[in-house]
Amino acid sequence: MKTVATNDPYAALCYSDFRFFVSNSFLFSATIRIQEVIVGYELYKTTHDPLALGLVGLAEAIPFIITSLFGGYVADQKNKITIMHVSLVVILLGSGILYTAFQPGVYNRLAEWQHLAVIYAVFGLIGFAKGFYSPAASSLKPFLVPRAIYHNSSTWSSSFSQAGAIIGPAAAGFLYAYMGLTHTLLIVIVNFLVCWVLLGMIKTRPEFPKLVTPIMESLKEGFKFVFKTRIVLYAMTLDLFSVLFGGVIALLPIFAEDILKVGPEGLGLLRAAPSIGSMLTMFAMAYFPPTHNAWRNMLVAVAGFGIFTLVFAASTNFMLSCGALFATGVFDSVSVIIRQTILQIYPPDEMRGRVAAVNGIFVSSSNELGAFESGVMAKAFGTVPSVMMGGVLTLVVVSWVYLRSKDLFSVRLS
Repeated sequence: MKTVATNDPYAALCYSDFRFFVSNSFLFSATIRIQEVIVGYELYKTTHDPLALGLVGLAEAIPFIITSLFGGYVADQKNKITIMHVSLVVILLGSGILYTAFQPGVYNRLAEWQHLAVIYAVFGLIGFAKGFYSPAASSLKPFLVPRAIYHNSSTWSSSFSQAGAIIGPAAAGFLYAYMGLTHTLLIVIVNFLVCWVLLGMIKTRPEFPKLVTPIMESLKEGFKFVFKTRIVLYAMTLDLFSVLFGGVIALLPIFAEDILKVGPEGLGLLRAAPSIGSMLTMFAMAYFPPTHNAWRNMLVAVAGFGIFTLVFAASTNFMLSCGALFATGVFDSVSVIIRQTILQIYPPDEMRGRVAAVNGIFVSSSNELGAFESGVMAKAFGTVPSVMMGGVLTLVVVSWVYLRSKDLFSVRLS
């Protein structure tokens, strides 16, 4: 690898393979969210049932959790680009099924329960594919830049992913309103094909000797590493519970339609608001990295996320709601950068896939499980009370972790 000044805020972007990687991350992030937003909005318009939205998350989370550990094991042995390519083909298949299922000729022939079954099955297929895709992508990233600029690459990879998370939901609302559901799903399919091409342009192909330990013992090694490395364990725990209890994304169609009454365009802006806050903060973090007082910043960030979740729950004003979601994105971005830097620095190279898989179970699947939890709680207690309870529980978890991890305040990641 060429030498780049480690204090250059654009250091990671000097490496072409990393640029292709983050370009793919941007487009993949945007496209996944476009699909989630338009299908979620269509579901709620059809059923007016918050549990229907929650079940989408559960349908994706279950196969992800089941396959993620094995996906991490495979990522530590096989070509990571190949794994990501195959996973994208499966995701493309799912998007093609959704496109077909929403064609008027097919849609009108299916009963509502049959249509819901198809949607849940497709998100289950996507969850299965992401169980392989996510560990491969996470374990590939550290090999694309030198170790000295891991914190910088974490900032930029998160920034590109969050940029996709901004453009995706915002574009989804307008695409849905002006192009319709099926034409938007066609755009989704084309975008995934471009992702496939971008991955093929990455030349780095890290390979490791095949693992000689039995598969179950090998998978346990990932868990053992996480549970004996306290900073990794607590970082994952904070993100797990903040997303599981504090997430409101799955319920935004209800806020847009019934509480704030802003329609699909407003839904797109609500979905984009946290990502705008996140991306702007991440650009700032390229110049002012949060990794010097890493653990203090992590705790403050997750606490801030919980506080502004409470503000969002209490708001009946569209602009205040957008502002609160923007603030959750600001705080979330700080915790993401710190956690990703921890996950790049601490695991040994030969175990990155399995540790990434454990992280996926802790954090990535919590987005989908959080969607299910949000749907169940909203149905049982009402939408606003369920979000408020989530914000309170997030603050409780931060307090508990703070009391158990005061010795980590001396940790420096940069």
